[in-house]
Parts: sequence; structure tokens; C-alpha cells
Amino acid sequence: MSKENLYDVIKKPLITEKSVAATANSQYTFEVKKDATKIEIAQAVELAFPGRKVKKVRTVYMPSHSKRMGYKFGRTDSSKKAIVTIEGEPLEFMNV
Repeated sequence: MSKENLYDVIKKPLITEKSVAATANSQYTFEVKKDATKIEIAQAVELAFPGRKVKKVRTVYMPSHSKRMGYKFGRTDSSKKAIVTIEGEPLEFMNV
């Protein structure tokens, strides 16, 4: 896969109470494209954060669910998230 396509694999980091607690174990959570594979996710993280090596990638498909805004009902978008374990030093954007 080309570098331009690898930059599109990771959409954004997910900052939740659980994901911030997992940073102590060098685990970081990202929202990724739904059709991304574990290998593509690992390559994208290593490209985005040079000098880091990905140890393990776990993925979770997050289905859509019902949501209500006033009297109207709708559905949220389904998504995919990846929990990536990094070897070495912690990532800079997650230092809290």
C-alpha cells in the first residue's frame, strides 16, 4: 500500500478514560477505516510515529446504534477502532 493511502487508514485517536488508562501499558486506541486490516494499521502507525515498532494490533468493529435528537430518531455511523501496543517509549500526543 502506498504512503498516501496509509496516512488515510488512521482517522483519529480515541481519548476516553479507559484508553488513557491503557497508555500505562503502551496501548493506544485509534479510530480507523472500516476496511483496514491489522497489517495496514500497523504500517500506518509506524509511518505516523517514526522510530516506534508495533508489537500487537487488536481491532473492534463498533456497530451503529439508535440515537434521539428531540423528537427525531436516527442512527450513528458504524466504525472500527484499533488498540495498538507499541514497543519502546510512549507516544508524544498521549503524555498526560
